Amino acid sequence: MLDKIVLKGKEMQMSDDEFFSFCQANPSLNIERNAKREIIIMSPTNSSTGSISLKIGHQLESWNEQHGSGITFDSSTGFTLPDQSVMSPDASWLSLAKWQQLTQAQKEKFAPVCPEFIVELKSKSDRLNDLQAKMESWLQNGAQLAWLIVPEEERVYIYESGQIVRQHQGFQTQLSADPVLPGFQLDLAKLKVP
Repeated sequence: MLDKIVLKGKEMQMSDDEFFSFCQANPSLNIERNAKREIIIMSPTNSSTGSISLKIGHQLESWNEQHGSGITFDSSTGFTLPDQSVMSPDASWLSLAKWQQLTQAQKEKFAPVCPEFIVELKSKSDRLNDLQAKMESWLQNGAQLAWLIVPEEERVYIYESGQIVRQHQGFQTQLSADPVLPGFQLDLAKLKVP
């Protein structure tokens, strides 16, 4: 089973508009572009991971509705980062201040902005090393707080700008996103899939 294809080489180079059109023409594929402008095509997520991803997004959006301080995004949302990669986190949050700096045209493509908070979710087919490198890339591009959630181990790797990576073990508690998202606590117990 093939989980990821990396398309590289001079013949695969696309302009930003061509890449956007390619993604729009293939909506059933999960497509990203790394800083080397290599196109990465990933398999769709499995059912268990998709269920957990929705639970994370629901909790984040519920908090955001109460606070109204930003915009939340699902796993289908691509962002053009300062290093020119285009990545799609499983869930993310962007402050209203950053969102309002974008033009309408930018909002209708892969917005050239890095969310302040992102969540990546490891599925069983993902390689931990690849995801850890991706988390570092999120920080290098401007994310303030990034969580890598590994459900099968009930572990969360916590990445914060300017800090060493920490780990949280166990899904019995809530995980706080303070001070980046004041008051947001992810209820990890709800991430267990029966």
